[in-house]
Amino acid sequence: MNILLKWLISAGAIILSAYLIPGVLVESFWTALWLAVLLGLINITLKPILLILTLPINILTLGLFTFIINGALILFASSIMDGFSVSGFWVACGFSIVLSIASYVLNTVFGTKKS
Repeated sequence: MNILLKWLISAGAIILSAYLIPGVLVESFWTALWLAVLLGLINITLKPILLILTLPINILTLGLFTFIINGALILFASSIMDGFSVSGFWVACGFSIVLSIASYVLNTVFGTKKS
């Protein structure tokens, strides 16, 4: 039951972030649900590989290059997913930051965050 709640919270965070960031379009709640699954799969598979490959530049930038990787992964998800579009790279970076904050806040409010 906890995983279902986390899935719904992720979809809600996607809808909220798309509402707050101009240039991001999520057509429906179903699109947000499937986007939450897609982003989860991308974060499990591609993100660790990219973080290892870009470790030297990530060390030089004190971890700030991770924001660039997150933006690129959001753009990749928008190219795969119908009903989800992002107008540009910097919009995708902003969307990833707002999405992280919204997910954290919603998980804390609904008590799904482990202490």
